[in-house]
Amino acid sequence: MTTSYSWTLAVGFLVFGPVLGALLAGIDRRLTARMQSRRGPPLLQPVYDVLKLFEKDTLVVTRLQTLYLWGFLFFMVISGFILFLGSDLLLSLFALTVSGIFLCLAAYATNSPYSNIGSSRELMLMMAYEPMLIMVPLGFFLVADSFRVSDIVAGEPWQVLQLSGILIGFLFVLTIKLRKSPFDLSSSHHGHQELVKGITTDLSGSDLALVEIGHWYENTILLAWLYLFFAPLGVVWALPIALVLFFAEVLIDNTHARLTWTSTLKGTWSVTALFGVTNLMLLPLIA
Repeated sequence: MTTSYSWTLAVGFLVFGPVLGALLAGIDRRLTARMQSRRGPPLLQPVYDVLKLFEKDTLVVTRLQTLYLWGFLFFMVISGFILFLGSDLLLSLFALTVSGIFLCLAAYATNSPYSNIGSSRELMLMMAYEPMLIMVPLGFFLVADSFRVSDIVAGEPWQVLQLSGILIGFLFVLTIKLRKSPFDLSSSHHGHQELVKGITTDLSGSDLALVEIGHWYENTILLAWLYLFFAPLGVVWALPIALVLFFAEVLIDNTHARLTWTSTLKGTWSVTALFGVTNLMLLPLIA
């Protein structure tokens, strides 16, 4: 990718990243409604919800709460900016992880038992999925000999076959990152699992709107990560495949009940070891 094209993509992510993320969230809601024999909300309902949140009063327990939420949004944007700039994929992952930690800190700052439990669960989920996420850039490095996104996109078309185990592991943890059943232990985007909404229980008004906007950016980032596996095939093939796999998570969400934290941890680490670690060990033989 040329420098000008990379900067165009990065700036485009800043402006249109939340728009795409909101559309993905809206399609998610519509698909969920159809699976449940409901009509469902309008496609732009996530946008309407956030606009209403900005109009509502914001109850702040401590100023640190809002500061941490801005940190969450800032590092989420930085993660996507690095990714779409075609720069270091590993650095993008680190920024994404720091963003998640800031969200946990914001929940802890409210001093609410419900938020604290949600934050503890979120940290536990990070322990579950982070090892698998780290293996994604490591796998790309072994195949493309670079952590740079631009080099990964320009890789060989068969890299998806070489990284098939890591792709399976990533799809597994993608369910956790999207906060879908059976792994929505800390919070649920659809609110159908519990009356008290986990990590965002004590967030309201503009603070809660920041969280939703951050999740829109995150949707776009996760779709882009999925796209990278198929990027050498060209956008005509890679984007539809990535979208189909992305929305396959909706089917999983509507057909599985929530697991316990012990089952989640054991299951995720087992998949990481079986598919991720095995794939990395075999890569020198098949690359």
